Formats: sequence, C-alpha cells, structure tokens
Amino acid sequence: MKEQNFKAKLATLAQTVDKALQDWLPLNDEGRSANLNEACRYSVLAGGKRIRAVLPLLLAEMYQKPVKPVLRMGCAIELIHAYSLIHDDLPAMDNDDFRRGRPTNHKVFGEAMAILAGDNLLTLAFAWLAGLNEFDVSEAKVIEIIKKVASAAGGEGMIGGQVLDLAAENSNIDVAALENIHRLKTGALIQVPVACAALICDAPEKDFDKLSEFAFKLGLLFQIVDDILDVEGSLEELGKMPGRDASLGKSTYPGLLGLDSAVKMASEIHSAAISALNGLSVDYSLLAEMADFIYSRKN
Repeated sequence: MKEQNFKAKLATLAQTVDKALQDWLPLNDEGRSANLNEACRYSVLAGGKRIRAVLPLLLAEMYQKPVKPVLRMGCAIELIHAYSLIHDDLPAMDNDDFRRGRPTNHKVFGEAMAILAGDNLLTLAFAWLAGLNEFDVSEAKVIEIIKKVASAAGGEGMIGGQVLDLAAENSNIDVAALENIHRLKTGALIQVPVACAALICDAPEKDFDKLSEFAFKLGLLFQIVDDILDVEGSLEELGKMPGRDASLGKSTYPGLLGLDSAVKMASEIHSAAISALNGLSVDYSLLAEMADFIYSRKN
C-alpha cells in the first residue's frame, strides 16, 4: 500500500510538472517559430517520469517551502533533459527511432529541426533560470543556480559524459570508468536540481552534502537499472527499442559484470542512497521512497 501511495503521489507531481510545461512552453502558432515550437513541445510534452522536476517538489514539501520557484527551476532542468534526448537520438549519436513509445524528434521533424529544437530548449532553459527572481528567488541565488546548472549540463557534466560514452564505444573499460561516464552523463542532471532546490528552500548547510550524496547514488542507481532493463525489457515496456546499448557497442553494467552481479550492484546502491540521508534535518522518507521507486521501476 505504501508503494502504491507513493506511485500515486509521483503521478500527481508529474502531472503538475506536465501542466507547468504545457503552460510555459511557447505555443505552436507563435509566428515564424511555429515549426520550432511544435518540435520542442513534441519532445518536452511526450511524458516521462519527470524525476528531475519532481525531486525539487519533494524537497519543497520536506522543507515546507513554496512550490512555484522549485517547479520553475525543475522545469528548466526538464528542458535540458529533453534537449539531450533529442540530440542523443540523432543518427550521429545513438540513431534511435523511438523514444517514449513514439517516433523520435528527427524522425518526425527532420534532423535539422531536431538539432535546432534541442538548441532552443537549452537556451530557453537558461532564460527560465535567469528569470527565477520573478519567482521570489534572490539575485545571488539565481546566479549560483545558473552556475551550477551550466556546470552540470556542459563539459564538466552531461556533455562531458556523452563525450566519454562515445569514446568508450566498442572499447574495453572497467566499472570505475563506466561509473564516471554515468556520474557525468546521467547523474549530473539528477544531482543539480536537488542542489538547486536545497538552495532555494534554504536547507541547512549540513544537509547539502547528504542531499548531494543521495542524488549521486540515485543517478547511479537509475543508470544501473536502465542498463538492466535494456537487457530484460520490451519495446512496449520501455517505450524505446531494447538491446540498443549492446548493438552500439556501449559498455553497460550487465555487460561488464554479468546480469546477476548488476542486479546485486543495484541493490547495494539502492541501500547506499537511503543511508546517505541519515542525519538529515528533516524527515527524508519521501526521498527514500523515491529511491525505492527508481530501484523497482520497469521502464
């Protein structure tokens, strides 16, 4: 019952994020950018778990702070995530035909428009972050948030991880190297909304390291489970073609460790993520339940 209640809560929070994105994204019929706006909305509004925006909402609840500022920040991170998926799916990258159960952006709008849609979403994300002062976030915090997100999204974070991932294709790497790739490629955009939400919510300084470690472990857990599902899942469950990592020569946890050992590692990281929250100044049960959800997910 507890798990079902949390899944229902996540679904409600994801709907809140979807509604905000629906309202805040430029409409399809806005002048000369109509085709661009349509391509952007196609990918951003395609659904998903909205973890990067839901985590800040959980922190706002935990610290009893207003929702609107963290929602705006989390939605900006969702734009960056959507742009990264559009570009990931391109023929020059992973060359995927399906994402979230429907054709990828470049299959619908063409490669050129898909590239421009991704570029536009990244730019729009920083416009939203720069405007957080309109949501009662101080100028000093806005600047700090922009710095954190730029670092997480760029060469020191997600893009850097993608570069390492491409370089590692059809190569023999060890688990430490694979973990570093995913710490940057996946983990950075899960850590940064938590860090920014803690800043917006005026979390005590002693909580920051605990939240950061939790978010790091959560990102790693997400990726390990993702790799396992790529082996065990189906197109219907995943919304994308399974087995793509192996076909692209990518290193994965099941590939390096074997499926059973990868499953065991996921269990250990799940426990470590929850342990990282010990001593937090507020009740952290919501974050622990999020770790449970990531660990047990099927898509």
